[in-house]
Amino acid sequence: MTQTSPTSAPTSVRTPTAVDAIAERHFDAVVHHSPIEATYLGIDVRQDELDDFSPEGYDARAELARTTLAELDGAEPVDDIDRVTIAAMRERLGLDLEIHEAGLRQCDVNVLASPMQSVRDVFDLMPTATPEHWATITRRLRALPPALEQWRATLLAAVEADPTHVAARRQVRACMSQCDDLVRDDGFFTTFVSGARIGGPQGQRLDEAAQRDLEAAAASAVEAYAELKTFLGEQLLHRARTEDAVGRERYQRASRLFLGATVDLEETYAWGQEETARLDAEMRRTAERIVPGGSITDAIAALGADPAYQLQGTDALRDWMQTKADEVMDLLDGTHFDIPEPVRTIECRIAPTHTGGIYYTGPSEDFTRPGRMWWSVPRGVETFGTWNELSTVYHEGVPGHHLQVAQTTYRAELLNRWRRMLCWVSGHGEGWALYAERLMADLGFMEDPGNYLGFLNAQSLRAARVVLDIGIHCGFEAPAEVGGGEWTYDKAWTYLTAHNIDDEASLRFELDRYLGWPGQAPSYKVGERIWMQLRDDTAAREGDSFDPKAFHRRALDVGSVGLDVLVEAMQG
Repeated sequence: MTQTSPTSAPTSVRTPTAVDAIAERHFDAVVHHSPIEATYLGIDVRQDELDDFSPEGYDARAELARTTLAELDGAEPVDDIDRVTIAAMRERLGLDLEIHEAGLRQCDVNVLASPMQSVRDVFDLMPTATPEHWATITRRLRALPPALEQWRATLLAAVEADPTHVAARRQVRACMSQCDDLVRDDGFFTTFVSGARIGGPQGQRLDEAAQRDLEAAAASAVEAYAELKTFLGEQLLHRARTEDAVGRERYQRASRLFLGATVDLEETYAWGQEETARLDAEMRRTAERIVPGGSITDAIAALGADPAYQLQGTDALRDWMQTKADEVMDLLDGTHFDIPEPVRTIECRIAPTHTGGIYYTGPSEDFTRPGRMWWSVPRGVETFGTWNELSTVYHEGVPGHHLQVAQTTYRAELLNRWRRMLCWVSGHGEGWALYAERLMADLGFMEDPGNYLGFLNAQSLRAARVVLDIGIHCGFEAPAEVGGGEWTYDKAWTYLTAHNIDDEASLRFELDRYLGWPGQAPSYKVGERIWMQLRDDTAAREGDSFDPKAFHRRALDVGSVGLDVLVEAMQG
């Protein structure tokens, strides 16, 4: 199958097909059903509302998937792009429906990607440039308590329908702790609305009546999270399962969800251990380049004391991120990538939360809101070590998620909106971002041993995830280095800390994430593995005519589909 691939300045526009029409109708319906999704996509639909998290809301989204799948059954593709669209939609919607009908989506409680996080996170992307923007925020804040009440009803209904599908106790407790953070006097909602200004920190204040309404709405959101904590503690915690593992059958489905591919779990588990050992040896060799004869710990201490790798304050951190992103954009455009002009803008920001994570949000369809890289700085942290973060900037920005997401969004002349903006498969997206980190190392951007050690540290974390996530949830035997036998939390912690040098708070959150969101964490490294194999296979097939820039363009123009669909599209 050949995927049509225009350059960054297309000269013709593909005529939309009947298959595109099905995809566009599905896109419009999803956006209508999910105001949160509309905000993430930059679409002005129901922006003062939140999703329906009631049992009926979940059922409505499942019925939409059924309707679209039925339409696809009667669709005839007219070209290769249509064939990819049909394959991708059948894979994604079919699996979503399978998960819903198993009752697994309705019972999901975890530390990163359940409704209690999504109804908070959406406020980060809401515009604040006008009084009406703030009025919209006020109305959405008022919608938050009923949204969380709907979710509580869904969780209870799910438990009553099948007690075995209840979340793990560790996840429930961690979510209760997150509620505590949100209801603090200096928590997100109180800080967000305090002294709200039009257009930014230096802008005009809201009038008194508008500010009162905003603060009252924020107070209702705080109260809703306090009530959620009570609900979790009194009505869910005692029903929650004590074991973290979800079991082999459920895990295989979760792996398919995040990869868009079926992998041999035993082989992948063994490969993860081999990859972790390989990276550990490479980290030791690199540490000796920093401190001759020294250990990894010695190298870290030396890098932490070296002013050349230090930034002071969040303003300096933001400026460094922006400089690195802009620099790489200039260097890669025209050599390894064709970067359309609208995609050349990326905006780096300090996030309004304090989780310690770094993440990317895509541009709006018209690029009036650019793609953004966010850094969520923990409270009290003012010193940042660039050696351990440079590869993450490449991962989240350029050539990672920004080129992947923004460049696909730009391809309106080629792809429908479901392909360009809505379909997102973690193994494709996160696998590409890890591939981008490795590409930057291969191109010589991390020859400095400090930066290279940081890259290896990030790679080691992603490899350890493969071992921990698959091993724990599938019940495989633990590696000999932690004593073999059955996995326990203590063994998992020992393994994780042996293969990553981040701080304890970050790694505790990481481990909780793996335990509560099965299948997602390995999608980074497994996705990278598939991306690398796809590139190597393409290079072997094309021989001397292989062009990395053309490969990148063709691959990104497919969009973020399941990895099996991507491989078929690129190799057919």
